[in-house]
Amino acid sequence: MEKPTGVIVFLFTFILFAAAQRNGSNIMENPFHVGVILDLTTLVGKMGQTSISMAIDDFYSINSNYTTRLVLHTKDSGNDVVQAASAALDLIEKIEVQVIIGPQKSSQAALVSYVGNKSHVPIISFTATSPSLSSALTPYFVRATFDDAVQVDSISSIIRAYGWREVVPVYEDSDYGRGIIPYLIDSLEQVDCRVPYRSVISLVATDDQIIEELYKLMTMQTRVFIVHMSVPMGSRLFRKVNEAGLMSQGYAWIMTGLTSLVESLDPSIIASMQGTIGVRLYVPKSRKLDHFAR
Repeated sequence: MEKPTGVIVFLFTFILFAAAQRNGSNIMENPFHVGVILDLTTLVGKMGQTSISMAIDDFYSINSNYTTRLVLHTKDSGNDVVQAASAALDLIEKIEVQVIIGPQKSSQAALVSYVGNKSHVPIISFTATSPSLSSALTPYFVRATFDDAVQVDSISSIIRAYGWREVVPVYEDSDYGRGIIPYLIDSLEQVDCRVPYRSVISLVATDDQIIEELYKLMTMQTRVFIVHMSVPMGSRLFRKVNEAGLMSQGYAWIMTGLTSLVESLDPSIIASMQGTIGVRLYVPKSRKLDHFAR
């Protein structure tokens, strides 16, 4: 198994620094209570929980002089906005955590950030990527990752490089799916690319409904599609894209953040994605990165 992403270790370094600032000379004697809110039945949630555990081990193996220990209190948000907010209230009021890592989704973070702001408890999310989330209104919310909008210029550059003049965004009907669209449209306009149609697929769409939407796309002149979906919806979509014959020559498919999780997908799903173009965060090779990954 690979080591956790660097952002997790950074979070714990940041949190321990905050603990030192708050506890002053008593830092060596006091535990520092940290809440964690994740969707523990999802792939990202499981990866996050494992990464957090590994990051703690890594941090203390390097900083053995620290006797202050982070005490984690993990809550499962159950893939639900209200449950995530309830978990945050429970962690703040009953356990009196001093910081919360999470929640996982942008829709959850939007509500939980207000809870943290009212209680003056920092909410640090490393997975909430909606561009609409901001610390301007909720200063106790900290986004420890890039927002989805950073992808749009890279996608537009691909569009321009191939000389495509029309594209159709295919996205799920959720806060995550819709969040990137205004930024994507603006970026595409900068390279003189039109969006004649937007394909919005419901989270509760049946396979037949997905196929029906794909057949509608086949009747259009546009042959370039940009897919912005979560792992479950993206996996379902590409299975049906393959079945419908839209992965054949003459069609072009571009993936957004889903690209970063391709390696974790079932081989049959990966096979259905063959021929797609994807964008993902680039981390340059370095000695520190090589040491961290060992």
